[in-house]
Amino acid sequence: MTEGIVLDLAQQGILVALMVSMPILAVALFFGLAVSVFQAVTQVQEMTLTFVPKIIGAAIVLVTMGSWMLDTIVRFAVICFEQVAKIG
Repeated sequence: MTEGIVLDLAQQGILVALMVSMPILAVALFFGLAVSVFQAVTQVQEMTLTFVPKIIGAAIVLVTMGSWMLDTIVRFAVICFEQVAKIG
């Protein structure tokens, strides 16, 4: 396995990690910002108020996009195994 192949796999791995994690992180960021604005406007400073919407939003994203995420990770794993198989 050459250095180019290893670097390409590392680059693809970082890209897959970003693609899979970004929807969950974006939803959590949106809900966190919305709850923070709500807390600032109403002056309600309840600590648990920030966690519940983020968890619900992340669960909704996992339910709706979970199959795509799994498919993306499996495709990358197949590519990695194919490259390992070419060595031996």
